[in-house]
Amino acid sequence: MVINTNMEALQTANNLNTSQTELSKSLSRLSSGSRIIKPSDDAAGLAVTSRLRAQIKRLDSALSNVVNAVSFTQTQDGFMKTMDKALRRMGELAMLAKDGTKSQSDLNLYQKEFKQLQDYVDNTRTKDYNAVSMFGSSTLNVTVDSEGNTFSMPPIDLGAGTTVGAYSAAVSSAVMLTTSSLAGVALEAVKQAISQIAIDRAQLGAVQSRLNFTNDQLNITKENLQSAISRVADVDVATEATNYARYQILVQSGTQMLTQANNLPNAALQLLRQ
Repeated sequence: MVINTNMEALQTANNLNTSQTELSKSLSRLSSGSRIIKPSDDAAGLAVTSRLRAQIKRLDSALSNVVNAVSFTQTQDGFMKTMDKALRRMGELAMLAKDGTKSQSDLNLYQKEFKQLQDYVDNTRTKDYNAVSMFGSSTLNVTVDSEGNTFSMPPIDLGAGTTVGAYSAAVSSAVMLTTSSLAGVALEAVKQAISQIAIDRAQLGAVQSRLNFTNDQLNITKENLQSAISRVADVDVATEATNYARYQILVQSGTQMLTQANNLPNAALQLLRQ
């Protein structure tokens, strides 16, 4: 018997070291919830999940942009809804003032309210959202996906321009209710403005619909990407818990076997002494 090298103890120690390493890996997987703790665990899987996580981050930014655009259009519509109400009241006043039986005193009273509503409509055209004009002539681009593609929101131009003549005419200082004939002119100007605001609000509704569908699609895409990451990187808890219990048993039994293997030379020496 060769007793100067305890081969049994060395082999047992190697097995014990392997079991302890696997036990440590299993514990890390269970505690982190991921089966990829370091690149060597699954290099390809790590690369895939890294790209998917980066795409999700970009999707989150796109979602933020879309939600902000929805808020922008909702704010626009809030102002336009109130402006529509003001224009309808202006039309009502013009109809009252057009009646030839009204006295000059009546017309002056109608004109005072009419002028206040004109000023309100005119002031609405200058409103902004986060320092961006809501009713200007510039097209606004909204990022709608993780690749940076954009959707162009058509402007709702209440300022100067060929498409907004109806608004400008309705708030013109020349439009007034001081006489029955002028009231008739004012009525036509207000009717044109009401028709234009109906068109503009319909266009705004179409934009909001597009943004809402885009928001839904981005959320669905994000969920799918998260599911893909889960399939690649998440640990199978049931399987890993079984592995953990297995390696615990191997470590415990390996420790006991190593103790016995280390005692073999002593047993051999005792035999020689007898």
